[in-house]
Amino acid sequence: MTVSAIVIHPGDSVACLLRDHRAGECPVLPSGRAAALAVDTPMGHKVALGAIRKGEPVIKFGAVIGHATKDIAPGDHVHLHNLEGGLR
Repeated sequence: MTVSAIVIHPGDSVACLLRDHRAGECPVLPSGRAAALAVDTPMGHKVALGAIRKGEPVIKFGAVIGHATKDIAPGDHVHLHNLEGGLR
């Protein structure tokens, strides 16, 4: 199994993709497989490791990078369409 995504910090709520992934693929983490992806997602982008509720912080690098603007399901692409940057 070739690793295709990484979690940078143990407290992160997202994984970073190391290559392009197609909808339905399960990214392979060093610790195992992540949830199947909802949509095609390009290399370098983030995907949710678990459910993130609207208003909850999104964690990458062990730090808050923004807040969910709507509910995000495991395997969803996390980007500008569902993430508001900045701290509250």
